[in-house]
Amino acid sequence: DANVADIRAQVAANAKGIRELKKMCVQYSLPIVQKYMGHVQDNAELAVRAALSKLRSGSFCYELDSGKAVCVRVDVDAARKSCVVDFSGTSSEDDGNFNAPLAVTRAATLYVFRTLVADEIPMNEGCMLPIELLVPDACMLNPTYPRAVVAGNVEVSQVVTDTLYGAMGIMGASQGTMNNVTFGSAVSGRQYYETVAGGTGAGPTWPGADGVQSHMTNSRLTDPEVLELRFPVSIERFSFRDRGPPGPCDGRGKFDGGVGVERVYKFHAPMKLILLANRRRVPPYGMAGGHCGAAGEQYILRGNGTRDEFGACDETDVSPGDVFYLATPCGGGYGEPSSSGTPQRGEGAVEETTTFSRMASDFDPERHADD
Repeated sequence: DANVADIRAQVAANAKGIRELKKMCVQYSLPIVQKYMGHVQDNAELAVRAALSKLRSGSFCYELDSGKAVCVRVDVDAARKSCVVDFSGTSSEDDGNFNAPLAVTRAATLYVFRTLVADEIPMNEGCMLPIELLVPDACMLNPTYPRAVVAGNVEVSQVVTDTLYGAMGIMGASQGTMNNVTFGSAVSGRQYYETVAGGTGAGPTWPGADGVQSHMTNSRLTDPEVLELRFPVSIERFSFRDRGPPGPCDGRGKFDGGVGVERVYKFHAPMKLILLANRRRVPPYGMAGGHCGAAGEQYILRGNGTRDEFGACDETDVSPGDVFYLATPCGGGYGEPSSSGTPQRGEGAVEETTTFSRMASDFDPERHADD
């Protein structure tokens, strides 16, 4: 029933869009509407070119927990206000499902450069016109058929965004995973899927946000009351993670990275539990001397009191009384931490997320990049 309702909502949204577009064509005529479609893309292109003129070239490789790595070289031509984004050096296709179709790689690249534009422009193809994208064949960002790609949109895309930000020295890494949690029962025919928030990376003038979805995801969690009403599960705890004592992976910096969350599920019926995640072995990086953020972790506490380790990409059967503990990754810090141990948090830092315009207006390209 839930899936059918989702499909009906998508059909209704498309039907609404068709009606509104037809109305616009009647009011202004089809040629005028088509011209303005071009104007929107032209405006986006100009905005991205203006941002590119202030950037410098750089390169970065970012390893996944599996040992695979996404590598990128961003070569900026400030005079022409264009750039080449070259993913040569990225690992070959993954034997598992950590492969991203080329469309996902392109979408993640588009997202990153859109965030560097301070103007309120809609996301569209014009943003990519100044950018030449090079992705080798048969790598994990451009796999061949029939490679599995289920983690491409939800996990590998996050690695692409953080790798690009790293190459341009813009900010510390965000949690770098969507923490995909699925549970359900073949007997009841019911299943549930959610992604869980984490910390975002800090930048040169802003702290990371605590417990939010970042970059290539913006989904909201179901309210605990609704979840507990519909499924034999209870949420025992849902809170921010403790940053922990000072250390190399505490996310601290001149500006601290945001902290992840703890989410604890207790099951009241037999189910299958599945997790698809990343950033458990390789933590989110810090930038410009900032500390990396804490990696994620999880385990199963069985009803008989025993604790079972649970991998980042794992599945298990759970029984009534079993508890699943999940702690999501924290964002990386930016800049050397102060000797006093008191970071600069900024006005409204706890409630404020890192928006397109905030990132663009606060970024000073003169401080960054390796060329």
